[in-house]
Amino acid sequence: MAEPQTEDPMIAALLRERDGYVQRGMDDRVAQVDEQLALRGYEASEDDSETSKEDGEADARSQPPKGRRTARKSTT
Repeated sequence: MAEPQTEDPMIAALLRERDGYVQRGMDDRVAQVDEQLALRGYEASEDDSETSKEDGEADARSQPPKGRRTARKSTT
C-alpha cells in the first residue's frame, strides 16, 4: 500500500482510512469517506479507484501464510 501523496494531513488520514475499508470490502464506509474527501476538495485519480486496489490485494490476502504451526502446549 502506497502512502497518500498530499500535504493535507486530514486528507492523508482519510485516504488511509479508505484503504482499510476497501481491503475489508466495506463499500458503504468507502462511500462515506469519499463524500468527506469531496467536501475537502480532493478528487480521486484512477489509481485511487477501489476496484484496482481491491482486485490486486484481495487475492493475495485471502490465503493463509505458509509454514505456520500452532504453538506447543506447555506441560509444566
